[in-house]
Amino acid sequence: MDMLLTDLWRIGIIQAPIQQVASAGKLDAFAIKWIEADRSLCFLADPFGLWRNGYLYIFAEFYDYRTRRGDIAVFVLDANLKVIEQRTVLSEQWHLSYPVVFEADGETWMLPEAYKSGQLSLYRAIDFPWQWEKVPEFSFPCAAIDASPFFAEGSWWMFYTPPSPKEARTRTLMLARANHLFGPWENVTEQPLRQDKSGARMGGTPFVQDGTLVLPTQDCSHTYGGALRLLEMPLASLQAPELSLGAFLQAPASAAPFTDGLHTLSCAGNVTLIDSKRTLRGSAHRVGVDLQRAYRQWRG
Repeated sequence: MDMLLTDLWRIGIIQAPIQQVASAGKLDAFAIKWIEADRSLCFLADPFGLWRNGYLYIFAEFYDYRTRRGDIAVFVLDANLKVIEQRTVLSEQWHLSYPVVFEADGETWMLPEAYKSGQLSLYRAIDFPWQWEKVPEFSFPCAAIDASPFFAEGSWWMFYTPPSPKEARTRTLMLARANHLFGPWENVTEQPLRQDKSGARMGGTPFVQDGTLVLPTQDCSHTYGGALRLLEMPLASLQAPELSLGAFLQAPASAAPFTDGLHTLSCAGNVTLIDSKRTLRGSAHRVGVDLQRAYRQWRG
């Protein structure tokens, strides 16, 4: 009988800036507020956020096992991190995830992963955070996976994983550069910056710490999104990147039973956003029952 592995994710908020979390080297000392899917057979992952007018807006993948597709949802939290509203804000005919949100040039942008559409698409907020429109002027050379933009030295930089070949999706890190957010984009080097399942695919926002650029990447050596490996490089070396290994982060024991994975570390002002995974193991005819039971336990 075939055994199935079914992942359930939830997102969390750490009340500390990302630099402090990275310096600690582990998550066990931090209190975490968790946000879960409000329906069975669904999960939340890939959180990215922005503060605006005293409210925290968290964007995340909302995945439904019944449709086998992810949409992008937003959660609005007050200053006490209480969820006061949630809504789906972006849905396409293909799977969406990894909704990087950022501000630039007086606008708010979203760059979700959508490689099954055959392209990487940029969206502009026309009524933040509820309405988004695709930007036709944006062009990227491939349907990049978990593309993570970063602005420095007067240029835009994009850390990403290529969609092909299949084995590259969990083990390859590329870097592209452009003078303008819309492009044209060109790879800084033809060869990958790194090829290693233990830390190459992006898993959050690049950030600067003491003059060093830090990249959260996913350790997929044992399971998809099993942990995070921070990669470090001198900020001045973007034109000729020199990577070194930084901290290794795993889901804390306090996240139990969601301790089977950790694959996002993103900054939102004075808080840090994460997600953690629980893997259900069972035969095909048991998956629905197990998911329903897990959901009931999850709720309480």
